[in-house]
Formats: sequence, C-alpha cells, structure tokens
Amino acid sequence: MNKLYIGNLSPSVTEEDLKQLFREKNLPVPDKILLKNGYAFVDFPDQNSAIKAIEILGNGKVELHGKVIEVDYSVPKKLRSRKIQIRNIPPHLQWEVLDSLLAQYGTVESVEQVNTDTETAVVNVTYATKEEAKLAFEKLTGHQFEDYSFNVSYIMDMDAAPPVQAPRTRRGGRSSRDQGACQPGPSGGFGSPRPRQQDFPLRILVPTQFVGAIIGKEGLTIKNVTKQTQSKVDIHRKENAGAAEKPITIHSTPEGCSSACRMILEIMHKEANETKTTDDIPLKILANNSLVGRLIGKDGRNLKKIEEETGTKITISSLQDLTICNPERIITVHGSLEAVCKAEALIMKKLREAYENDIAAIHQQANLIPGLNLNALGIFSSGLPVLPPAAGPRGAVPHVAPAGYNPFLSHSSHLSGLYGVPPASAIPHQHSHHAPEQEVVYLFIPTQAVGALIGKKGQHIKQLAHFAGASIKAQGRIFGKLKEENFVSAKEEVKLETHIKVPSTAAGRVIGKGGKTVNELQNLTSAEVIVPRDQTPDENDEVFVKISGHFFASQTAQRKIREIIQQVKQQEQKHQQCAAVSPHHSK
Repeated sequence: MNKLYIGNLSPSVTEEDLKQLFREKNLPVPDKILLKNGYAFVDFPDQNSAIKAIEILGNGKVELHGKVIEVDYSVPKKLRSRKIQIRNIPPHLQWEVLDSLLAQYGTVESVEQVNTDTETAVVNVTYATKEEAKLAFEKLTGHQFEDYSFNVSYIMDMDAAPPVQAPRTRRGGRSSRDQGACQPGPSGGFGSPRPRQQDFPLRILVPTQFVGAIIGKEGLTIKNVTKQTQSKVDIHRKENAGAAEKPITIHSTPEGCSSACRMILEIMHKEANETKTTDDIPLKILANNSLVGRLIGKDGRNLKKIEEETGTKITISSLQDLTICNPERIITVHGSLEAVCKAEALIMKKLREAYENDIAAIHQQANLIPGLNLNALGIFSSGLPVLPPAAGPRGAVPHVAPAGYNPFLSHSSHLSGLYGVPPASAIPHQHSHHAPEQEVVYLFIPTQAVGALIGKKGQHIKQLAHFAGASIKAQGRIFGKLKEENFVSAKEEVKLETHIKVPSTAAGRVIGKGGKTVNELQNLTSAEVIVPRDQTPDENDEVFVKISGHFFASQTAQRKIREIIQQVKQQEQKHQQCAAVSPHHSK
C-alpha cells in the first residue's frame, strides 16, 4: 500500500528530476522509480512516508517542468473495491461525528487510524461493499469540515481478489473474522485498532488551572501521552468558559485509557508540587447515570469492595445535580496516586460491563419495535439530550454530548439506523393514521419508587410531562429511572405491570381460540399477558388487559395487542359500511 502513482508528467522529466524533487521536499528517495511516458510508479518504504508524499506533492501543489503533477496511491481497479483512505481530518474532530458521517454511505466494517507525523488525522475505512465505498469516495472527496477539506483515496483491498480468499457471503451478514476480538477499527477515537463494539471512553474532570500543563508547549505533552498510550485524548477546554473544571475524554483500550489517565494524574501532581497550589488532587470520573447504579451495587456493596481493595475513598455526586440534558454523575476518588489508578481500573471495568450489557440488550430487542427511535425513549439516559438543551451554561460541570455515553450512536449500522429515525415517526404504532384517538396506559410501580419518580420538587415528574401524548417515551423514562435508582439488581431488568384498555369485542381476539393467540403473544414477547375473563366492561364497553415484563417485552406486547384491536375495528367498520349500502326492498 506504499506504491504511489505520479501522473501528468512532462515528457522531459527524468528519474533524477523526481529524486531531486523528493530531496527538496524532505521525502525518502526510493532506489527504484518506474518511469513511463507521462507517469511514474514509486515505492515508498512505509505508509507514513507515502501519505506524506501525497499530502506534499498532490492536490495541485507542485509543478515539474511546467506541469502540475498528480500523486495518489497506485491501486489496480480490480483491488479498488471496499477500502478508502481519508486524510486531512481535523485532529479535534470527535470520533462519533466522523463515525456518523461515514455511516451515511453504507455499512462500515472497520476504521483504522494510521499513525502519522501529520497534524491532521488519517483513517483507513473498509465498507461492506464496493458500491458503498465508491459512494463514500465520491461524497467525501473535498468534504469541508470547518477549515479542513478531506482528501480521499482508494487503497489496496486484498480481500477483493482472488474471490476464494474473500467470499462475498459477508454481504448478508458479518463474516467470522468480523466478530473476532482482533477486528481493526479505532472505535471512538483516532487511537490503536481494536474492536469497534468495545469502545467505551474514559471521561475525567480536571481543574482548569492544570489544562495548560496537560497540553504542554505547542501541544507536545498531550501528544506524548497519546503516543505512549496509543489513545486519542480530547481536552474540551473551550467548553463552558469560566468553569472551574474541564472534561477530558480518552478513547483507547481499557489498558490504554488507564495508562493515559495515570500520565495525566502524574502531570497534575507535578504541576501542583511546582506551583504549590494544592495537596489533594482526586480523580474525578464522569459516568452516565444509567450505569452508576450498577457500579454502586446493592446496598453499595460494589463500591465498598473497590474502596477496600484499593485503600481509596469514593464518593458520587447527587442525583439532584442531574438534568435531562446533563446525565453524567461525578465519581470522585481520593487516595494516593497508585491507589487512585487501581480504583480507576476497577470502576471502569464495572461501568464497561454495564455498558456492554445495555448494548447486548439493545441488539437482542432492536427488531421488536420497527421504526422506534431509541434515542427519543431515553431509556438509558443517553449522552444526547432527548429534549432541547436549555440556553446558557448549566453549572461548573460541562457536558459534551458527542463524547457522552450513548449506546444508540453505535458503530453498528443496524443501531445507527434506529437512532436516525426522525422523531415524527418514532412511535408509529402509538398513533395510527386511522385512529388518532387518545391512548391511556396504566403503569404500576413499587410504592417505594414513587418519590424517586417524582423527584426533588417534582423535577423528574415535570420532565416526564414533556412526553404527554407519547406513551412509549414516558414509559421508557420510568423503566430507566427505576433501573438507575437500583430497584433491581445489576443483572436484572426492570419488570413492571402495565394495564391497557381494549374494547370488549376485541378481548376474545386477544385471547384467541383456546388461548392460542395470547400464548403466542407471550412466547413472542417474553411478557406475561392476562385477559381476565370475569371483568365487567366499563361505560365505554372496554376491559383491561394486563401485561407484565421488562420494557421491550411490554412495548412489543402493547403493539401487538393494538394491532389486533385495529383489525377488529376495521372489520367492524366494513360490516357497518356493508349494512349501510345494503338495499331494503321490504316496506
């Protein structure tokens, strides 16, 4: 992948002219140059020097003997299949933003950062099909992001030939190598290659006065941290001007995150000693509230165990400090540098486990509610706000949405597709085009959870009021809140009883002959569905159907039952129409 094509050469250009050009531009001078009439092929020693040559000599920057030369990778058309290289990516661009951009053009199988000495980032992207790669190549070439313009090239795709080595069966699904732990891709940052689905950034808060020391003169200190730990470190120093603390997001493997965290702590300790500003520098980890309950554990057991094993003191910020737009809590760890670093590894291990469990749950249930906008539900209090953020600063702890915990901005195109559904179509089964009448859902919660759902001064119940008329969203928030408040154990899902009203004429259809329909419904959704036979219909000729199960199971059962109701209503309307148009000959 280091062979370059140099085109639009004057017939008078010689090998020595090309070598002299490479010397002038401080590029490696290859031993062999294959010079043809008007073009040449040059082998560079490594990918880094090849990238540097393209950036320095390409894009119409260099003339040779009066002609502007062209420089790009030399890739035979048969191997110009699914892989492209994107260069000149802003170094501060959040991975989630780039990942979302790449996903617009197809299923991204892997993204691998290329370590270069350029100021901007370079990534190699593999799409599932050559058609998707072609579309991405065309759309991303020259794509403007702030003052940066992307440069895109095809690169060698050895999987494209011969066919025996790369069966195209993966078009219908991932091949076995895609599922392995060694699948390349930065997964959330321009760091070392690792499985895309395993990305879980470490987010920490640091005192603003230490930010300069962490960055270093001309950014040399933070560059050293990223290089040594093979991580991508984002310092959000421009967020919330005047705040006492700034967030830092670290993308890497668990070991890489811990190493980068240790180096940052060491820098702060050194700076504090030299300036004699403070004796105590705790580690402050930012974590999404939906994960914190499982970190704490029942009766605080998990947290106590970590404290005992590491000799640290750990505190967690109050639930009252959260807003619907700022779902992160602060985990503060006091202790020696060594003890704090040990605690960080254990804390992040617990948080990652909770995150992976949530992702697995979504993967299992994502197909059950077609068209559902999972972000709008907020069932895991995702990193992106489900309501428009309030204007102005929200306090000293800045929240940076793109870097927050957000399982719905997954690196799986399957989930990205769910996330991208417009809000207007988020709950198609709740409000039929033919039946816009109001729906009522009765959700039964534990008595001891009432206070938590109301919140301090009614804060949480007021937030739920924003979802008026959107039953799925409101239910999702209630299920999520109970999980956050540790009303179930870490490995269990919240299960609640839901009552919905159905016309008495439809109750028999919900049950089915000999209970067949209700049994199938229970098997399909994993929810318990009960239609009490001894109910007396109310004034609207409706009876209750009871549903018990976790959120996805309950929603699926509700949707299936409403489909049955809709079918019954449509049949009744047809009968009424037929009766209305039937001729009456007798008088």
